[in-house]
Amino acid sequence: MIGTGYFRRHVVAGVAALCVCVHAVAAQAASDRGPVTNLPIPRYVSMKANEGNVRRGPSLTHRIDWVFKRRDMPLQVTAEHGHWRRVQDRDGAGGWVHYALLSGVRTVIVEKDMLKVHARPDPSSPVNAAFELGVVARLGECTLDWCRISAGGHRGWAPKSSLWGVMPDEVRE
Repeated sequence: MIGTGYFRRHVVAGVAALCVCVHAVAAQAASDRGPVTNLPIPRYVSMKANEGNVRRGPSLTHRIDWVFKRRDMPLQVTAEHGHWRRVQDRDGAGGWVHYALLSGVRTVIVEKDMLKVHARPDPSSPVNAAFELGVVARLGECTLDWCRISAGGHRGWAPKSSLWGVMPDEVRE
């Protein structure tokens, strides 16, 4: 015969397991926002400095793995810890960078060689310029499929799918 203590232990264990699951779901929902800035994670930023040390961990005591050497390069923030942001570039390379080296100014990298930039977000509109593969451009407004970009004194609309540094579903005004 099974006593009431048996059921009580299993009910308590079940409630504890339910609490752990609820906590895990809440933590997942909270992880969509940075714990320091409360801004979305992931999100895009750009390099403010001409050079930025990329460290293995979020402090000056961690080893420098490499140095980003391209001002305005777009980076994706994937985590936050104090004054440090874990970032990655379009190739997935990254690490921890001090927040003072980053800017909220949005830029993108052109991912298609000789990308035609149009006068309007319409492929049949006049072509204003053609940007080479790897060009870093300032990001303006975006619709679901197109973004307004500018670089080297030229500007226009480009298909979002040809740019790195903007979320696929991101709309900007």
